Amino acid sequence: MIKLIKSSFYNEKETKQKLADFILQADILSMHQECAKFEKNFAKKQDRKYAVFVTSGSSANLVLIQALMNLGRLKKSDSIGFSSLTWSTNVMPLIQLGLSPIALDCSLKTMNVSPAELQKNISKIKCLFLTNALGFSDNLEEVKVICEKNNILFIEDNCESLGSKSNSKLLGNFGVASTFSFFVGHHISTIEGGMICTDDEDLYNALLITRIHGWDRNLSSLHQQGIRNKNNINEFYAKYTFYDLAFNTRPTEINGFIGNIQLNHWDEIVSRRAENFELFQNTVKQNDDFIPLELPHMNLISNFAMPIVCKNKELLEKYKARFIENNIEIRPIIAGNIENQPFYKKYVASTNECQNSNFIHENGLYFGNNPELTKDELNLLCNLLKK
Repeated sequence: MIKLIKSSFYNEKETKQKLADFILQADILSMHQECAKFEKNFAKKQDRKYAVFVTSGSSANLVLIQALMNLGRLKKSDSIGFSSLTWSTNVMPLIQLGLSPIALDCSLKTMNVSPAELQKNISKIKCLFLTNALGFSDNLEEVKVICEKNNILFIEDNCESLGSKSNSKLLGNFGVASTFSFFVGHHISTIEGGMICTDDEDLYNALLITRIHGWDRNLSSLHQQGIRNKNNINEFYAKYTFYDLAFNTRPTEINGFIGNIQLNHWDEIVSRRAENFELFQNTVKQNDDFIPLELPHMNLISNFAMPIVCKNKELLEKYKARFIENNIEIRPIIAGNIENQPFYKKYVASTNECQNSNFIHENGLYFGNNPELTKDELNLLCNLLKK
């Protein structure tokens, strides 16, 4: 069987051996030096000033939204535009924290929110929370300009698009902040884990407080003293003083250690996914059963999983059967239009008619694109994409 992902880590045998040695020798396994090192290394690789490591990409979304609310940049009942073709825990924090989600439809050409779709809904929203789906984006430079012009707070979920570039810039670097996932099935695995990146120092410090209990222990000494003086807190009480709404989403040294190993493979993982995508995409373009992607604004596509969107339901059933017969693991394209999910219908009254997301859900599937696919497996997958 060709699975969505082949192993827990890239270069798994060596990584597991190093992890076993580390656990046997480590004095501290709760969040400590390895986590701090991973944050520093990841921020550098992503070309951001700051990175905050947390337990998952989902908790990264939750912590980021709460931190923005703690700073007063978002307030309860604010309307937040988000990508309708997305994962559940992109929109759940919006609902859980009392915000008003507004689903924005995706383009069939990019599987992401286009500048035109944003412009159509711009008067309705205070913030834009885009999901860069499956390694792709629409024209984020244009999206960023529209947001700046209209005073819209722009943030990105980049959990599926590590290493992809648009307009010569890494995805995740267009908004004020971005989130990443290191779940086993994602580009880089720390078993479970997530990251929030930003260049905004005030937001960075708010994230550090929001990540763990609302305390100041992870702030720099300068910022610690500032917040203690502001609240008239002396050193004795400081360890058990909590300044704002928060969670406990701290990772472990195990996650941080694995992350530091896996970062060494970033370039190889990204380039292999990009090479695989090019093979798949070239095959898809030659088959008029499919709706091809159009991504001229993208410089590098580090594809998470390869989507195919058929022109009708009958064709989808044909290709589903073909993949299943050849023992290929397939999935729906993310969660489809999230407005159709049971939790969304339960908590959100209004919908926004996301026809393209519905079409993708009803007529699409994806299969795995991972850096460990063999030449024979790639040939098989390409043959299955032919008419």
